[in-house]
Amino acid sequence: MDSGKIFICLTTLLFAYTQAATPAHSPPIILTPTPAPAPAPTYVNLTDLLSVAGPFSTFLKYLESTKVIETLQNQANNTDEGITLFVPKDKAFSSLKKQSLSNLTADQLKQLCLFHALPHYYSLSDFKNLSDAGPMNTLAGGSYTLNFTDISGTVRIGSGWTNTEVSSSVHSTDPVAIYQVNKVLLPEAIFGTDIPPPAPAPAPVPDIAPVADAPDADGGKGSGSAAKASSPSSSHRILGWRWLMMVVVSGGFVVTL
Repeated sequence: MDSGKIFICLTTLLFAYTQAATPAHSPPIILTPTPAPAPAPTYVNLTDLLSVAGPFSTFLKYLESTKVIETLQNQANNTDEGITLFVPKDKAFSSLKKQSLSNLTADQLKQLCLFHALPHYYSLSDFKNLSDAGPMNTLAGGSYTLNFTDISGTVRIGSGWTNTEVSSSVHSTDPVAIYQVNKVLLPEAIFGTDIPPPAPAPAPVPDIAPVADAPDADGGKGSGSAAKASSPSSSHRILGWRWLMMVVVSGGFVVTL
């Protein structure tokens, strides 16, 4: 075989091999970016927050002694519902009667603490819709319910024994809402339904104006003239004239003055 034919054969084989090794043309692959996952809610440490946010040391002490703080912390950070917590100020506990909490059993004290929490996050604006929702369940469960009314933006809370209002927002970022209240919420399930009526308001003191001096017939002040007329010197003069007239009549004389 001459060299020309050999060259043609090698060129043909090389071309065929190159075509077989080259992959068929395919459309480009378009990668769709995966959306970033939603950021996890910020962890809220209730103990740290209540320690520095206000005068809540008494309530925090009860939460820790009953271990309710652990239940609240789990509800706040490990559930989809979140939590709404009503925190009484220290002054609210000092204004209670001494026997109000001291006579409670350990279980009743625990229920009292859970009674201050709702198993859902509510912003202040949400309470407008809760006014007509009826009694709301608390973390204490059962008959431990609270009633809410919204009056011109002021959230009022009723528990039967207690009527108070939200005085300030301590923390309100989903999933944790903490609101300050001025009174301890006392449940009927512990203290009974024989609720004493509220003390009547003191009667207003009548505003009695001083009596003005009336003018007498001579144009002077009535009280001043009466005082002068009743003075000792005037009384003596009138009594003296009466004795003089009696003496003159008894002697047969008539004296005209």
